[in-house]
Amino acid sequence: MFDRERPSFEDSNNVTVKRCFFAYEWAISFLKDKVTADIGCADGYGTQFLADYTASTIGVDYSEATIADARSKHAAKKNLSFISGKVPPLPLESESKEVVTAFQFIEHIEPRKAFMQDVMRVLKPGGVFLCTTPNAKMSIARNPFHVHEYTFDEMRKEASEVFDSIEIWGVQGNEKVNIYYEENARWAKKILRFDPLGLHKIIPASLLVAPYNFLTSMMRKDLKNTNSDTLNIQTSDFYLTQDKLDFTWDIVLIGRKA
Repeated sequence: MFDRERPSFEDSNNVTVKRCFFAYEWAISFLKDKVTADIGCADGYGTQFLADYTASTIGVDYSEATIADARSKHAAKKNLSFISGKVPPLPLESESKEVVTAFQFIEHIEPRKAFMQDVMRVLKPGGVFLCTTPNAKMSIARNPFHVHEYTFDEMRKEASEVFDSIEIWGVQGNEKVNIYYEENARWAKKILRFDPLGLHKIIPASLLVAPYNFLTSMMRKDLKNTNSDTLNIQTSDFYLTQDKLDFTWDIVLIGRKA
């Protein structure tokens, strides 16, 4: 698992932050007054938001240092706790949670199906798993932090083999969002012209981390300066759809335990 892709809250990263946080706002109706867990919680920026609506929430992250930071930042919320552990297995008791969330997490791990199977173990009967992950068909270049990006067909097949029932949705954006990502894609394709053999797809991911971080930061700062909507895009500019799924930005999975 590549472990250094963390939330970044600079102005230039606004669109990515809002796209990620859309999932947390969407999840409210599923977890209100319920016992929940948030997997891959990082410093708890989204987990603490969920805790405002839940009976209790526990955030799980592999990094003890990150978990210590989360505990310090969010100590005032008494229904919120954090625990470290590399998953799977989840460091949680069987049939202990009504809702488990994992937003922009599953693409970072190798044993993805085993992770979903362990979520089933942790869920109470009638429990729900909420998951978002990037749509592989909309990725222009390799992200070295991602072990595997799903297509909708892959996610549907794999999840249906684990959960008793599933729903699949896509996260789409309005015109402002889609123009931003079109400009993002043009910027990325200019860089990829310097790699006509596609070597970035096959070299060790560790060698890509530094150039990926540098170029991504440069791209987003450039778009902030050239696209006036970059700082204005909000979570309300994203929505769920089942139309033209292959052209949506993220896959949304709702997995249920009978």
